[in-house]
Amino acid sequence: MTAFRALSYVLMAGVGVWCAGVNAQSSGFPSKQIRLVVPYPAGGIADTLGRILAEPLGAAYGAPVVVDNRGGSGGHVGAAAVATSPADGHTLMLGTIAHNAAYSMYSKLAYDPAKDLKPVILIADSAGVLVVHPSLPVKSVKEFLALARARPGALAYGSAGHGSALHMAAELFKYVAKVDLVHVPYKGSAPAMVALISGETQLTFENIATALPYVKSSRLRPLGVTSGSRNPSLPDVPPISEVGVPGYESVPYYTISTAGGVPADVVRKLAGDLNRIIRLPEMQSRWSQIGVTPLGGTHEDAVKRNVVETKRWSVVIKAANIRAQ
Repeated sequence: MTAFRALSYVLMAGVGVWCAGVNAQSSGFPSKQIRLVVPYPAGGIADTLGRILAEPLGAAYGAPVVVDNRGGSGGHVGAAAVATSPADGHTLMLGTIAHNAAYSMYSKLAYDPAKDLKPVILIADSAGVLVVHPSLPVKSVKEFLALARARPGALAYGSAGHGSALHMAAELFKYVAKVDLVHVPYKGSAPAMVALISGETQLTFENIATALPYVKSSRLRPLGVTSGSRNPSLPDVPPISEVGVPGYESVPYYTISTAGGVPADVVRKLAGDLNRIIRLPEMQSRWSQIGVTPLGGTHEDAVKRNVVETKRWSVVIKAANIRAQ
């Protein structure tokens, strides 16, 4: 039995305590199978989060939740599919800051992020880490900055795609630190990591959980975390803001969203049920395993966070002159 499957049985037991009540309180929702669109390829942190949530949500509603990976255009292919889906709440999306950045990066989109997508609930914060190939002759952020400034445009970093959460983290780093790094977008986090490990690129900003096995095996060298404080998974790695780039902080966050026209009562029900799942004691070890900080809360909390992050990234994108490729 795999660790994931064993954990799933534990989670189902916890969900069972309240799922009967969920079904009893339902006013016709859900009336069919729920589809959770992950707008990135399988294998990354977004995909992992989506699958962690899908199983207990499906158990609560009495039918499996289908995870639909729709990568492309930095998350906007999947987002467009959700935005144009029937406004009944049965199509959900695992959203990222890529959708906050959309207004400022793209002159044309197949949907209006503010009108056609409705935040349901905040899922988790996920700090990143700046990692470099071990052949790079640097062991600290300060040494890296000195090398990058001495060789402008010579160092390349990979990302999960243009406009992805950790692409934004890297662009913020470039802007605040005033260094010239070349962006190489890949179709997902997994190929970006393969490129770095093989030496095709020299660095990347990656979710801590994804980078950790490579750090532990010395295939990658960590220089600094993107959060404002140290992370328990990498206690010896300082925040970037403390070791050379004052004021730098970028903590990607994840939400569940749905189509803009979904009725308020359905959104509230989804938010309430997902909030209970996020806070289940049985879920806490799973959040810890993948290195994220669970959030939860209300629909209104998600709306407020989206507004704040959209404004923040609009300033960064315009100041750094980032454009969709």
